[in-house]
Amino acid sequence: MRDTPSRRYVQVLVDSCIRKTNIMKVVAYSIKNFEKKFLAKANFKKHDITLISNELSLKTCIFAVGKEAILVSAHDDVSAPVINKLADIGIKFIATRSAGTDHIDKKAAALRAIKIANVLAYSPTSIAEHAVALAMALNRHLIKADADSHHFDFKLDGLTGFTFSGKTVGIIGLGNTGQAAATIFNGLGCQVLGFDIVANDKLEKIEQVTLAELLNKSDIISLHLPLTPQTIHMINAASIALMKNGAMLINTARGALINTTDLPDALNQGKIGYLGIDVYEYEKNVFSQQEGPGKIKDVLLSKLLEYPNVIVTPHQAFLTYEAVEQIAYTTIESLDKWEAA
Repeated sequence: MRDTPSRRYVQVLVDSCIRKTNIMKVVAYSIKNFEKKFLAKANFKKHDITLISNELSLKTCIFAVGKEAILVSAHDDVSAPVINKLADIGIKFIATRSAGTDHIDKKAAALRAIKIANVLAYSPTSIAEHAVALAMALNRHLIKADADSHHFDFKLDGLTGFTFSGKTVGIIGLGNTGQAAATIFNGLGCQVLGFDIVANDKLEKIEQVTLAELLNKSDIISLHLPLTPQTIHMINAASIALMKNGAMLINTARGALINTTDLPDALNQGKIGYLGIDVYEYEKNVFSQQEGPGKIKDVLLSKLLEYPNVIVTPHQAFLTYEAVEQIAYTTIESLDKWEAA
């Protein structure tokens, strides 16, 4: 039978109806305003995704009723009790909009036949640049200088920094982000030492050494590791004791890589001369607050913020247009692949 424009139009309508019957229903938890347009663009109306600002918890599992999959963030509660409740509701797939999966009880998910997906890598350069930005701001006392200038106080006392060229930088964690940070520090004229639990003999311009040697020789130490049973509290009183006096410590990876309770003593003694953290061990109920000044007061974090040589940013190292776009597309791609499996 001859194909005609009217027949092709009818077929398009049929195909459209078939696609609509297969549309997957999804709820996305902990959505921030900056994510919405990127997820909408990446999804392009392929899936029926409900975006909510509520964090995932036992109480908010109810929003997943009638859905097949959920999208979560690194701050969501994806523990065994939550997973079991989601499974009872009928959830079959969880995609986290993060590289790390330490917030998800993967054993519980496997027992309930729930598949897990994450964003393996998204603009490692964005995170590396933020680590270097923290180091630069600490070194040149930019927070103090800006605050003083806003009060028309332009004195230079207390603003002396150092040149990065010739300094030794220790990169702990030599994955994509660690390598990106090493490249930037190399470009500043730094000698770069590196340590990873799994050695990589293909890396150039990074001298791989033991952790003890890296801690002992580095003027600046930057953490770029996932959080695992092997890396939790890797930086603690004992490892800090191996550092140079006045060393700079930067963490844009996971808060619990550092035993945070050991930091005040190290700062008081001058063992750590500068501290820049974009992640915090107990950040879940603090950094995830949506609007206005934090209502939840964290005593330890408040204490750290009293030090003039400490900068804390709210887990924003990933937050570039390029990274958020890549996260959105990878997350939607995960839904596509799971639906097609």
